[in-house]
Amino acid sequence: MCWSATADLVAGTAVSAVGVACLASVRRPRDLLVAALPALLGAHQIVESAVWRSGGGSGAATTAWAVIALPVAALWVPLGVFLAAGPAAPRRLLAPLAAGAAAAGPLAYGLSRREPVAEVRGHTVGYLLDLPGAGVLVVLYLCATLGALLLSGDRLLRLLGGLLAAGAVLCAALWRLEFASTWCAFAAVASVLVLAWVRRRPARDGRGPG
Repeated sequence: MCWSATADLVAGTAVSAVGVACLASVRRPRDLLVAALPALLGAHQIVESAVWRSGGGSGAATTAWAVIALPVAALWVPLGVFLAAGPAAPRRLLAPLAAGAAAAGPLAYGLSRREPVAEVRGHTVGYLLDLPGAGVLVVLYLCATLGALLLSGDRLLRLLGGLLAAGAVLCAALWRLEFASTWCAFAAVASVLVLAWVRRRPARDGRGPG
């Protein structure tokens, strides 16, 4: 697949439409954050189409892309999974939630101090993020996002986590310098699984995490 402004716009619009369908199907308020994930990631791809059209560099679109990809996603995913699990949420979900909070704060602060820069590299976009302690933040980020899905106890969310983990390995191997951009695109497409998750959620709480 070759990425471009048009590809990001089309994919982002399609995934956002799935996100709207997810939100329209929600029957429990505590499922809203997970249900909104395709809408968030679809909008993220639309933002990247603006990065393409601007030719990269710094600016509002690049900053918005980095904010959604990093501090927002780091907290959104584990918090959404934790809330969806309900009052009986297993304690194991506290670990990715704590990792997300630990990553989101420094990421948000770092982005407020150092403006990210995008570079168009052929059919991909690379993002230059001069963040202190980047290695630790990456570990915390992956523990928060992938960890929450894999530990959720829900079959479809675990499947989504497994797909994203496999996608992370693939993107790191093929596009090491453009990992963030390519993995986010992969995550946006994979997030359409959330529609099946929303539609099979019971209207009322039963046993287990759902």
